[in-house]
Amino acid sequence: MKPFRPSPTRRHFIQATGGAAALAAQAPRVSANDKIRIATIGLGGMGTGDTESALSVPGVELAAVADIYQGRLTRAKERWGGGVFTTRDYREVLARKDIDAVIVGTPDHLHARIAIDAMQAGKVVYCEKPMVQRVDDGKAVIEAGKATGRILQVGSQRVSSIVYKKAQELLKAGAIGEYNMIEAWWDRNSAIGAWQYSIPGDATPENIDWDRFLGPAPQRPFEPVRLFRWRNYKDYGTGVAGDLFVHLFSGMHFITGSLGPERVYATGGLRHWNDGRDVPDIMLGLYDYAATERHPEFTLMLRVNFEDGSGGSHVFRFIGSEGVMTIGNGVTISRTPRETEPGYTIDTFSKSAQQKFLAEYRRQHPKANVTADSLRPKSEEKYLPPPGYNDHRDHHFNFIQAVRTRKPVVEDAAFGLRAAGPALLSNMSYFEKRILEWDAATMTVKG
Repeated sequence: MKPFRPSPTRRHFIQATGGAAALAAQAPRVSANDKIRIATIGLGGMGTGDTESALSVPGVELAAVADIYQGRLTRAKERWGGGVFTTRDYREVLARKDIDAVIVGTPDHLHARIAIDAMQAGKVVYCEKPMVQRVDDGKAVIEAGKATGRILQVGSQRVSSIVYKKAQELLKAGAIGEYNMIEAWWDRNSAIGAWQYSIPGDATPENIDWDRFLGPAPQRPFEPVRLFRWRNYKDYGTGVAGDLFVHLFSGMHFITGSLGPERVYATGGLRHWNDGRDVPDIMLGLYDYAATERHPEFTLMLRVNFEDGSGGSHVFRFIGSEGVMTIGNGVTISRTPRETEPGYTIDTFSKSAQQKFLAEYRRQHPKANVTADSLRPKSEEKYLPPPGYNDHRDHHFNFIQAVRTRKPVVEDAAFGLRAAGPALLSNMSYFEKRILEWDAATMTVKG
C-alpha cells in the first residue's frame, strides 16, 4: 500500500541537450581555422554582457569595439587586451574585413540603422531587443536581411532556453488542457532595476560623441544623464514595454507558436521614479489573441511595476482547462481536482420547488460514497534546469553556430518584429490612450 501524500511534487531535471551541452562537446574540435571574430557596437551593460557570453563559446575572439563614450573604449582594452581595436565610429568596425559578426548593444533608437548597415557590410548581426524602436523600421531590417543574405538574431534569450523549450513541449502535449489565459509580470523595486544607472565623473563633451549618440533623435544640448540612463526617455529607448514586455512576448510566442495579438491596450503611469524620465514606471497591458491552427483563443496580461514592495518577481502563468503551467526558475505544472458536480443555488426557492429540484438533481448526480481512497490530492510536477544553467550562453552559442553554418536562427528579424510590434504598440496605446489593432501576419498596425 502506497503512503498517503497530501501534496505530491515530482521534480525532474531538464537535460541540457542544447547549447550548453553542445558547447562542452564541441570545445576540443575547434581549430585555429574555425575562429569567429566578433565586434561589439555599444558597450553598455547589455553590450558587455553579450560580449562575455559570446566569448564563452569556444573559438570566438573579440576583434573590435565601438562606443561613443571614451571610458568604455578604455575599459574594453583593460578587460580584453590592448589588441582590441576601438573607435567611436561604428562604421570603422564594419569596414574591417577580418570581422565575421557584430553585436549591436546600442540604445534602441540606433538598432535599426546599425543592424542594416552591418548586414550590408556583410556581417552577421546579433541585435539587442527590441529589434527596432519604431514599428515602421522593422520591415527595412527584414528586407536588408533578405537582400544581403545575412543572418540577424535578436537578443531575447528565452527562445534558446531549455526551460522555455520544456514549457513548449508540455503545452503542446496538453499538460494543462486548452489554455484560455496567460499572465506574466516582471516587477522590480530597486534604483538599478528602475534604470538609475551610475554616471561617470568623466562624462564630458570631450569624452562623449554627443551628436553620434543623438543620431536620428531630436537635437538637444549635452546632457550625459540622457546617455547613461537612456532607457528613461522616449527619444532613445522604449520604456518598460520595449525593455521587458518584449522579453515576455518573445518567450510566450516561442512556447505557443503565436504570431502575435490582434488587439492591444496598455495603461499605467509615472508614479514613483520622477527623476526627469518621460516613460512610465508601471504599465499593464492586455492583448487579445485570436484562435489559429497553432493555438486556441486566449487573453494575455502583462505587468511591470518598478515600485513593488515585495522585492520584485518574474513569473509566467499559463491557465488551462486542466491545470496551470508556471515558469520561473523552472517549469511547474499544477493540477487541482475539479468539482464533479455543478452545484446549486436554491435557497430562495419555495420548499416544494427545492424538493423537486433536489430530487431531479440527485437523479442526475447521485451522491457518491466518500472513502479514504477517493481523496485525491493536488499534484505538482516541477522541471528544473541543471545548477548554474545560463540561457544567455545558449543564445550566444546558437548565434555563433549560425555564423559558422549559415543556418537560420529561431529569433530572426521577422520573429523579432512580431515580438517588438505589440510591445511598441503598448507604448502607443499608453501615450495615445486608445486601443490599437495589430495584424500579426503582415506585422502592420491596422487603421
